[in-house]
Amino acid sequence: MHCPFCSANDTKVIDSRLVAEGDQVRRRRECFDCKERFTTYEIAELVMPRVVKQNGVREPFDEEKLRAGLQRALEKRPVGVEAVEAVIERIKHALRATGEREIGSRVLGELVMDELRTLDEVAYVRFASVYRSFQDISEFRDAIDKLRHPSDPS
Repeated sequence: MHCPFCSANDTKVIDSRLVAEGDQVRRRRECFDCKERFTTYEIAELVMPRVVKQNGVREPFDEEKLRAGLQRALEKRPVGVEAVEAVIERIKHALRATGEREIGSRVLGELVMDELRTLDEVAYVRFASVYRSFQDISEFRDAIDKLRHPSDPS
């Protein structure tokens, strides 16, 4: 770690402690050259995979885009903000757990649908209708039937 005062390369850690509910490490450091002390914060950088869209375009995972899609599906539904944030965290964890650098948008869409299916059935049908581009009422009926009878292979 470079000293912010004299730019020396050599510093030593005097004290370390966990902060922010254990998500960060606060370190007090001292420069060997100028003897100045300073504080650094260390956090884990978890890299999310890039999303490969249907047309082949690759884009970074966008948590805000995911949140907006979930909120649109859950509009006027009795689902709290905490539940939505928990869904987002589970989806992000599942994406990181794949270990892949890139993930298809279809995989992401299916993860969202799986979460919505258990969270709120109306939101699930709303999301599925847009995601799967339902063309007529029979496709809505099929989606609802699958909710009622999830073990059907059809």
